[in-house]
Amino acid sequence: QVHLVESGGGSVQAGDSLRLSCAPSGRTGSRYAMGWFRQAPGKEREFVAATNWFGGTSKYSDFAKGRFTISRDNSKNTVYLQMNSLKPEDTAVYYCAADRNPLGVHSDSSDYDYWGQGTQVTVPS
Repeated sequence: QVHLVESGGGSVQAGDSLRLSCAPSGRTGSRYAMGWFRQAPGKEREFVAATNWFGGTSKYSDFAKGRFTISRDNSKNTVYLQMNSLKPEDTAVYYCAADRNPLGVHSDSSDYDYWGQGTQVTVPS
């Protein structure tokens, strides 16, 4: 079992930036592809971005392209989501997820094996 811990959420003004981080608690020697998802109040969880273990291949949802960047530092066992030009519609709980297939770059939440508890991002209108 892998426990993922997200951090970096908060309340910011429209146009500001935030960087979310996600790391497993404890030690893990496994290689995981990673993804970010979000869920706004009253809406279903939706895909944001994903990257494989090597970090060389990434995938973004349409709303994330050009504003969000997923990256990872495997030496720190951490994946990041840099979010720029935030909008009120970006308000949601953001979750990171791990895929045991290190080559996976998936937008379907069912492809992920482990999930964090989420971190709240609020962009007031």
